[in-house]
Amino acid sequence: MNSSACCTRKQKLFNVSESRETMVIVLGEQQNGKFKKATFEVVYYGKKLAEAKGTSCTALVLGEVEDPGQLGRYGADQVLVVSDPELNTLDTQQYTAVMKQIVDQHQADTVVLPHSTTGKALAGRVGIAIDGSVVTAVNALPEVNGSCTVSRPVFAGKAIATYQLNGPRKVITVTGNSIKPEEIGAPVQAEQIQADLPARKVRIKEVKRATGSTPLPEAELVVSAGRGMKGPENWGIIEELAETLGAATACSRPVSDADWRPHHEHVGQTGIAISPNLYLAAGISGAIQHLAGVNNSKVIVVINKDPEAPFFKAADYGVVGDLFEVVPRLTEALKKFKSQG
Repeated sequence: MNSSACCTRKQKLFNVSESRETMVIVLGEQQNGKFKKATFEVVYYGKKLAEAKGTSCTALVLGEVEDPGQLGRYGADQVLVVSDPELNTLDTQQYTAVMKQIVDQHQADTVVLPHSTTGKALAGRVGIAIDGSVVTAVNALPEVNGSCTVSRPVFAGKAIATYQLNGPRKVITVTGNSIKPEEIGAPVQAEQIQADLPARKVRIKEVKRATGSTPLPEAELVVSAGRGMKGPENWGIIEELAETLGAATACSRPVSDADWRPHHEHVGQTGIAISPNLYLAAGISGAIQHLAGVNNSKVIVVINKDPEAPFFKAADYGVVGDLFEVVPRLTEALKKFKSQG
């Protein structure tokens, strides 16, 4: 499937009978009536893409949300809300159907989604529904020069691939923490709209979510550990360091497989892919499967007593030493530093 961009300046927003201008539509992902951090990132990305194309950015909100007009601060020219309670929880069939309706009604040529569980579930389905090309996990603002070019990491972050989208419609997902959102606008008046919802084929009976900490895909600071911890009883030093830093905690796959830590903390190729500003790993060897989930981190710090640990090759900073000595000393140094501030 191909895609291309063709944009002209319109006279009036969303009046299809008066204008045929293409636009960028961004999904405002929400949970329990509140926007996720990733929503502000993709709205800002969508606005920058719209500016480069000479068009407008529309945020689409599905479900009941508090203050949807706040998305105007991050660049949304207009906010459309389908506040049907059926949409409070993700049903990919319903979400795809609604998004196709909005894309068709408003002649949109680009859909931007967060590269979250929701975005991953929707990207391919929406791409097929609107006959658009799909590029996932982009990590930089696009280049627009007749066509739209985006980039994303490949081969576990060892290379960057660029994709040129040349056809009429496209779907893009944006990796969390890769684009820093800025408040570049003002709140707007959200517009309530109606959409035809297909009947659910799957009924959600219960949703269980981890509580009490920042979700790993949204965390800017992450402290992680692996089998070098020797057992779950030793995890207190990692939790204390994370608390001192204000960081989320994570772990390698062997740790979650052994039930030392909950599965939702597992980062790596078969777990959660993250891109924090700081990823501190203690007692993790750095197998390629783990690196695939953390290579997008801005800064990687590795603590390991084995100087030949593969993780050191990917690290920005490394400490060769026993984590049971290094981590507590690092925590105390951080506490002292913070107390002086």
